[in-house]
Amino acid sequence: MGRTVRIGMIGAGLIGKAHLRNYANMEDVQIVSICDINEQEALKVAHEFHIPHVYTDFREMLKRDDIEAVDVCLHNNLHAPVTIAAFEAGKDVYCEKPIAGTYRDGLTMLEAAEDYGKKLHIQLGTLYRKETKAAKALIDGGMLGKLYHARATGHRRRGRPYIDGYGTPAFLNKQIAAGGALIDMGVYHIAQMLYLLGTPKVDRISGKGYREMDVDAGRAGQAVFDVEELGLGFIKFEGGATLDIIEAWSIHLGSIEGCSVVGDKGGIKLPAYSDQQIMAPFSFHTTICDMDINGSVNLDEMDGRWNHLKPNYDAYQSSQHHWVAALQGRVELLPTAHIASQTMLISEGIYLSDRLGREVSSDEIIEQSLSKAIQL
Repeated sequence: MGRTVRIGMIGAGLIGKAHLRNYANMEDVQIVSICDINEQEALKVAHEFHIPHVYTDFREMLKRDDIEAVDVCLHNNLHAPVTIAAFEAGKDVYCEKPIAGTYRDGLTMLEAAEDYGKKLHIQLGTLYRKETKAAKALIDGGMLGKLYHARATGHRRRGRPYIDGYGTPAFLNKQIAAGGALIDMGVYHIAQMLYLLGTPKVDRISGKGYREMDVDAGRAGQAVFDVEELGLGFIKFEGGATLDIIEAWSIHLGSIEGCSVVGDKGGIKLPAYSDQQIMAPFSFHTTICDMDINGSVNLDEMDGRWNHLKPNYDAYQSSQHHWVAALQGRVELLPTAHIASQTMLISEGIYLSDRLGREVSSDEIIEQSLSKAIQL
């Protein structure tokens, strides 16, 4: 579809491997090098994905003049220092979500991207789902009218990292991960709703986090578990719109209603997912000639038709497809870094509200947000 983009990978763990599997199915991408402090794992991954150069020091890899961009797949509080170092080395950056461990660190990344004139793209996979494209088309077409409320939800029955059987203890440690369900899962749904709402400016936030369910005794003794398994929030935006949030790593409910957006002319319910299975389909709701209409959409047919009709539609197939197309100059990069920073502001606002026991303003959140970046 365009020129070959040459990329260096930073991180050979679970997420790094997932990114590499996606790149393997894309044209015009060459993974030149990979870096991880675990040299044996980096060598293993390099062999599996035919990557010619392996490093244990990302700064040494950044000296290469044959890579134009890096893909950062590290724990949250490592995102800012590594990303900024990459900008300083003249590289564009694709970074795994969340943007960073705090709003302050995310803002620093945004400012650095602007200062160095480089692209910063954050992995927000829900923006490229078929239901998001359908919802955006209906909103842009005026079918919902004035938007005034949205709901961001995510559900796992028992899906806490490490505690419930997968992932590493780092996901549970606030010093490394910055947060739990809101940071790990909620970022996808909050960002998706912000994108559909047009990313309005946050005014005030109230919220609460819980960690109440039983924990396997063996795993509990091997991990620091000080983040939330259930996060709840209510956000008021400037202009009057609102957003409510419920994000569960683990909860005694079989399902939770999916994300939704409503306006004065119509509403959209996005598919409800539980442990990655679809529990309810996409639907559109409106009133025509004094009749309440509930409509469905064949998202697969829509996506297939648009793939043939819309120019550069392949650039919105996934977050990585979009990243590569933007590097090639075929499309303008979506403002994922800004959306991700506002998502972090909301998550941090929920934590602050919980800690103070009251509603907090965006100014308070910004003033109290501190850097948690790990010094390298």
